[in-house]
Amino acid sequence: MFNWFKSPQLSKADEQQIVRGIQAAEKNTRAEIRVHIARRLKANSALSEAQEIFNSLGMHSTELRNGVLLYVCLREKKFAIVGDIGIHSHVSETFWNEVRDEMQLLFAEGKVASAICHGIGRAGEKLQEYFPADGNHNPNELSDEISRS
Repeated sequence: MFNWFKSPQLSKADEQQIVRGIQAAEKNTRAEIRVHIARRLKANSALSEAQEIFNSLGMHSTELRNGVLLYVCLREKKFAIVGDIGIHSHVSETFWNEVRDEMQLLFAEGKVASAICHGIGRAGEKLQEYFPADGNHNPNELSDEISRS
């Protein structure tokens, strides 16, 4: 899905930038955002792999079913975005396709961390719109750390 001449990598600084992006996006919403970095694609497609990872991370168990997973396979240069039923019921497939296309442009320029952070930010905007933070009840139900396989 993205065309780089060499296999992309994430530095420690990139990873910290991504975690800070997740924390900033979640500050204004009751939703959860996760990023998963895979070494290689195990399923038939990035989307089916992302759906499996979504479930294995327990993202379907959030109170409002409003989690979003950004799945990136660096070696095979593929990615997918999965939103749970709560957020998916508010946004159309067109929104997810727009985010995908915007991320694709950044990936094609070799801006891996920027692409991921852009996806986090765009998802966060919609999550904030439909699931705004409640000062009295805004639990962080899932880890903000990058998961890996």
